Amino acid sequence: MKKAVWIVLLILIADQILKIWIKTTFFLGESHPVIGHWFYLHFTENEGMAFGMKLGGQWGKLALSIFRIFAIIGIFWWLQTATRKGACNLMIVCISLILAGAIGNIIDSAVYGLIFNESSYMQLATMFPKGGGYASFLHGKVVDMFYFPIIETHFPKWVPVYGGEDFTFFRPVFNVADSAITTGVLMLIVFQKKIFPSKSIEKAT
Repeated sequence: MKKAVWIVLLILIADQILKIWIKTTFFLGESHPVIGHWFYLHFTENEGMAFGMKLGGQWGKLALSIFRIFAIIGIFWWLQTATRKGACNLMIVCISLILAGAIGNIIDSAVYGLIFNESSYMQLATMFPKGGGYASFLHGKVVDMFYFPIIETHFPKWVPVYGGEDFTFFRPVFNVADSAITTGVLMLIVFQKKIFPSKSIEKAT
């Protein structure tokens, strides 16, 4: 369990330090290249779903935040159960990554609206502003910053519907928490035979 705690703490610390730095030093929409033209730090905010996806309206936002809280409780229970049953280290790492990512994003949703003022294209956010935050509890926005436009081109004109339009891969902007969740899930899929070994079936002779 100690290994899981360390993984969760390290990811949460990295996630929140980067988010707070981006939130307080970047204008909304501000972008800076890190490596060439395919890796940028690009400040954007979303309503709480991974990779910039949205669930509409204030009720949708509240429902998503509550769902995240219950998901975190379920993942934590899964981690405790796996640890108690002596699951392999790889499984513990995967669950810890998913748990850390879920907690990282719910922190934004739960408290960022209370402790920051609104970010805009003309205004930097500050922590604990005198006039109060920009949203109520569980209605904060999640800070995203990693942008990888690896391929930037356009669809040929003969392509139905999208012909002639610009195309970017990879368009979604995400954060450390999203990366942790995605990595944990992918590892569970790729190494499922090692993580979930099938029980040997004795054949009758």
